[in-house]
Amino acid sequence: MRPAEAREDWILLLDGDEELSGELRKSILKWKATSPQFPVYEMARLAWFLGAWIHHSRWYPDWQRRLYDRRMAQFSGTIHESLQFQGSVGRLGGDLLHYTVRNLQEQRQKSEEYSTLSARAMFESGRRDWRAAKWFATPWTWIRYFVFGAGFLDGYRGFLIARSAAHTVWLKYTKLGELVEQAAQEKK
Repeated sequence: MRPAEAREDWILLLDGDEELSGELRKSILKWKATSPQFPVYEMARLAWFLGAWIHHSRWYPDWQRRLYDRRMAQFSGTIHESLQFQGSVGRLGGDLLHYTVRNLQEQRQKSEEYSTLSARAMFESGRRDWRAAKWFATPWTWIRYFVFGAGFLDGYRGFLIARSAAHTVWLKYTKLGELVEQAAQEKK
């Protein structure tokens, strides 16, 4: 069911590859027994990646705003939708369990899809500089995920996450460059 089709005012939004941890279920039941203090509540999302839970690599806690009053908040955005609302955000205990990637082929496919959508969105918003970003943002992304995001604590999975994130950035700017060059050719 889509949020617009819901009969109640409060929406708990879950993707098909997500479920509530036991602690999050208890937190939501406790929340239901009280009067809501916020228009939106967030919960930590814990990802299952190639057979293990990822506790670092910039993937955790990955706060997700998924419980909201639809009279006071609505989603907007193309690639990563976000809730638009006024006011503060409440926080629930427990984890939203996300079964994200089962194999590396699935991860590569997601990188292809996200990089294409991101490049198109950047191009449509008027972004035309891509060369420097391609060469500097790619290694910086790897450093952010593996070093500063403590991906090394997730072992080889953390290395793969950092490599995939950097590769997605490389693809995004490569594809933006292709769009820019294609537009320049069409002007000739």
